[in-house]
Amino acid sequence: MRLILASTSPRRRDLFALLQIPFEVVAPPFQEQIRQECSAAEEAQRFALGKARSCAQHDPDSLVLGSDTLISVGTDVLGKPADLEEARATLQRLRGREHVIHTAVAICRRRDDLQDLAVETVRVWMNNQSDAEVEAYLQTQEWMGKAGAYSIQGSGSRVIARIEGDYTAAVGLPLRLVARMLRLRGVDVPDIRGLYQTRPYPNWAMFNP
Repeated sequence: MRLILASTSPRRRDLFALLQIPFEVVAPPFQEQIRQECSAAEEAQRFALGKARSCAQHDPDSLVLGSDTLISVGTDVLGKPADLEEARATLQRLRGREHVIHTAVAICRRRDDLQDLAVETVRVWMNNQSDAEVEAYLQTQEWMGKAGAYSIQGSGSRVIARIEGDYTAAVGLPLRLVARMLRLRGVDVPDIRGLYQTRPYPNWAMFNP
């Protein structure tokens, strides 16, 4: 069975590869547009499903996996910053407080209208960064293309005090959840307990000791 990861994210590709199963990567022809009247979890699921469906319609026999990550601060939904100013405002808003990461996973197959959908959440507590520290981080340009304007797997780890939840969900693809969903659909996924013991991804051991 052909397995497709509907994603343009190198982070999701690299995490998915840790499962050691054959897959292909296809860029999903799906446009994300946040609706503030919906929760972050609902929007993340809608985007993940949209990505998976947009690829599945061109390949009805393949199993297609899509994923998306959004952040909630109270009732507000934060996605990827559009520019430097938005990234600065986001980091200033998040510093010294808690927010929640919602990473959704969707699995589709058009041939038999298969559709599975789930979401993993991670609580994150940020350090109280000074304006100068925020500016220094912005200069790394890691904020580009990242929900919340930071990269937990990069130098953005310095702005995070601690997390509660699956680190891989914070990066963008919850591997335990993905493995469970794929097994339910007949994919032979190796035992991933070793992954969660060795944590072979940048900064993983820092947050899930």
